[in-house]
Amino acid sequence: MLINEFDPWKNKFCTCPKKYSFSPYTGCSHSCIYCYITSYIPNAFHARPKKNLLKRLEKEIKKVDTYISMANSSDPYTPEEKTYLLTRKSLEFFKRKNVRVLIITKSDLVVRDIDILKNMRTSVSLTITTLDDKKAQIIEPKAPSTSKRLYALEKLNKVGIPCSVRLDPIIPGFNDDEIEEIVEKVSDYCKHVVTSTIKPRYDSLKRIEKILKIDKERFIRIGRTFYLPRNIRFELLRRVEKACKSNNLSFATCREGYVFSTLSCDGSHLIT
Repeated sequence: MLINEFDPWKNKFCTCPKKYSFSPYTGCSHSCIYCYITSYIPNAFHARPKKNLLKRLEKEIKKVDTYISMANSSDPYTPEEKTYLLTRKSLEFFKRKNVRVLIITKSDLVVRDIDILKNMRTSVSLTITTLDDKKAQIIEPKAPSTSKRLYALEKLNKVGIPCSVRLDPIIPGFNDDEIEEIVEKVSDYCKHVVTSTIKPRYDSLKRIEKILKIDKERFIRIGRTFYLPRNIRFELLRRVEKACKSNNLSFATCREGYVFSTLSCDGSHLIT
């Protein structure tokens, strides 16, 4: 199936509204060290286009009664999109069908499709983990720089496309000292921030240990996922919430068990 109802392993902390997950690609070539998809997608850091995409979309689109989240296990603007244009073709299809779409990306390539996006029911959520391009390259080695993402955020906002920012993941000792600065930096170009602390699985935890020298003993295992202790997580989340309030942004968290009052965690309430 191409389109599936989103269900993140029945996580007890998930607050997502009913939505449908869709990825034009299998895997994601951005190769972020913290990414969990390597735990269930073979050769996960090599994105491959899905076959017969538009024909399959035509058959499956009838099931969608809320909105599509694009994408959850692969960036829709993985570098291969420059060649295959599957995301662009999918957006053109969703526009014709008047389907609501939430785009989640780390790529400035999204601005290429402004001509489609400004005339469809959509919102874009851009991930910003650090304001330092060199630091970003350590944890997101093949993703576009933060500078390019901030440019994309400004460009999207300028043409009236509603945007949110994913401050995700917060990694103690790596980017937690930037929380307030990041929120302030993006506040002129987005309406909503959703945040999450680092939550590796076993394979991504090994990468994090090796590259960032973070001791796995800092984590608590909940199911197949490793969490920071609750008191550490909640203190980081409170800082984001306070910064959002100071900058007139709505705030939410992702799979944290932290109470918030925004209409949606993922920013889907911004879709017109």
